[in-house]
Amino acid sequence: MGKFKLQSEFQPAGDQPKAIAGLMKSIESGNRHQTLLGVTGSGKTFSVANIIEKLNIPTLVIAHNKTLAAQLAEEYREFFPKNAVHYFVSYYDYYQPEAYMPITDTYIEKEAQINKEIERLRHASTQALLTRSDVIIVASVSCIYGLGSPEEYEKVNMKIEKAQKISRGDFLRKLIAIYFERTNSDLEPGKFRSIGNVVEIMPVNEKIVYRIDIDGDSVSKIQKIDGVTQAVIDEIDSFFLFPAKHFVTPEADRQRAIEDISLELEIRLKELEDSGKILERERLKRRTQYDLALIREIGYCNGIENYSRHFSGKNIGDPPDTLLSYFPHKKDGTPDFLTVIDESHVTVPQLRGMFAGDASRKDTLVEYGFRLPSAKDNRPLKFDEFNERVGQILYTSATPSDYELQASGSDGIVEQVIRPTGLIDPEIVIKTIQEDASGKSQVYDFMDETLLTVKNGGRVIATTLTKRMAEDLSDFLKEKGIKAEYLHSEITTIDRIEIITNFRKGEFDVLVGVNLLREGLDMPEVELIGILDADKEGFLRSETSLIQTIGRAARNINGRVILYADRMTSSMERAINETNRRRKIQIEYNEKHRITPQSIKKHIKDIRDQMFSDHEKTVNTIIGIDIENFKKNPKKFIKSKEKQMSDVVKILDFETAALIRDEIIELQKMLEE
Repeated sequence: MGKFKLQSEFQPAGDQPKAIAGLMKSIESGNRHQTLLGVTGSGKTFSVANIIEKLNIPTLVIAHNKTLAAQLAEEYREFFPKNAVHYFVSYYDYYQPEAYMPITDTYIEKEAQINKEIERLRHASTQALLTRSDVIIVASVSCIYGLGSPEEYEKVNMKIEKAQKISRGDFLRKLIAIYFERTNSDLEPGKFRSIGNVVEIMPVNEKIVYRIDIDGDSVSKIQKIDGVTQAVIDEIDSFFLFPAKHFVTPEADRQRAIEDISLELEIRLKELEDSGKILERERLKRRTQYDLALIREIGYCNGIENYSRHFSGKNIGDPPDTLLSYFPHKKDGTPDFLTVIDESHVTVPQLRGMFAGDASRKDTLVEYGFRLPSAKDNRPLKFDEFNERVGQILYTSATPSDYELQASGSDGIVEQVIRPTGLIDPEIVIKTIQEDASGKSQVYDFMDETLLTVKNGGRVIATTLTKRMAEDLSDFLKEKGIKAEYLHSEITTIDRIEIITNFRKGEFDVLVGVNLLREGLDMPEVELIGILDADKEGFLRSETSLIQTIGRAARNINGRVILYADRMTSSMERAINETNRRRKIQIEYNEKHRITPQSIKKHIKDIRDQMFSDHEKTVNTIIGIDIENFKKNPKKFIKSKEKQMSDVVKILDFETAALIRDEIIELQKMLEE
């Protein structure tokens, strides 16, 4: 019986049955690579979910940014509510890597802000992979970065059970050995406290407290306790406790690592001295000896990941352990899981480029005496190493690149062009950039087209070539009485969410941007897209970018696209031909099956409203509306806020979680005062 159970009110329709059958045939034939060429709105995720159910093996889904990964994780959770669907991304809210710029003699120290909730989700992912076989992990490209050895991580997990022979002292020492921290205050993930013969532990992967009663030299009772209300959830016979950190190093390995680091330092200092690099030699000697002193005394130092090769015992140049190492493998060592690369035309280049960018920065640090050469082994996987560590791969994209198409071959490429909704790709019109016979340039023509669309209740998108052009066009439209806003990379994540939400709600009518593709926009309200300077060949006006942009208008029955161009480029020609081909296929399908297309109706999830309502609650509390409850039991009140934060993290709403976290910090300050 299959472990994965897909739940949906819909059955595969349109091109989905053909796509699912074609992909399954390719996978079952043993093909390593296959591509799902699915147009916007054709239900690619639903088709992939059907593949996962049929294959019945663990699956890794890789997305090119955290936001898209969160959206996909939520979709897969809805499809597989009874299976383990987890979210694995970088746990840094902010990350400035260590770097040195020789030209200006500027050293930039590593700076990072760790999001503890995302760190908890990362532990939940790895623990699920080690304990279950019905797992889907949705990850960003951080999945190819170094992570602790799964063998060591699993080896030191503790099984705690009733009647187990262990003294309280030995039990506490074991907890510390697997990196749990002792506290006398409220519990957090990865901490424990001991009162008398009772030990309370909060694992790193959940917000549950395990209360263990030790009577003499054995465990007499184990209870699961709600971390917020302190209510007893259940009394259990046993549970497994994994380490509080992914990087686990036994004491013997730590001593060996210290010796290896010392030896490497000696060799490297000689090399620098022989090269006449006295400043670099002294710098490296001072920094490394300081790190070694900390590692000896407390087992840790800032930047300890730069010594990871010595702790793991790997050879020079060996690839690091990553999330991929935690997935199951067959007896012969081959990977036994499916890898899905979403929006592969963007994600694959990211995977291919990670190593080179990291290596360039590390080479400079090593050359100028900031790090030992072994620091270069703390790195992401090379692309060929990534390919060696995954099994069969399914690429999904509306515009797959040559790499995916060539790797998949003719037998492994499956199209999903027909939409179950019957929606047709938008009509494309080409208009001149310079003044036409009536004296109108592209900007004035776009303004007229916008006024007509807005009058009929539709929304409009314009894409420009530069940030300055986006800002200028937005200002121009506002001067003409049209409600418009611009969007580009200098706008913060929270502000982007607010702008997009307001746009969908109709608070303004025109969204002007440079590369709106990276936003993962899904806006069925859009009826018109104007692509300015469409004949300026380059990344923003390539065939792929044009097709992707045109697809943004494919969720509305009235969708149309205007390409402003004075000449027909090869990219324009290919994009127009492909769009017209897809239109023809969908129209013939609709006529054959008597389908009347209807615009997609999609609920507007207003993250901003959620954030503001939580903020207002806190403000009201502070100014007195709920101040009495805070005064009565401040710790309980803060606990309730922590539960709120945990609840929104469960639905992957990290923007709201960050705001609540800041509120908790303010409340804790009030408590201290």
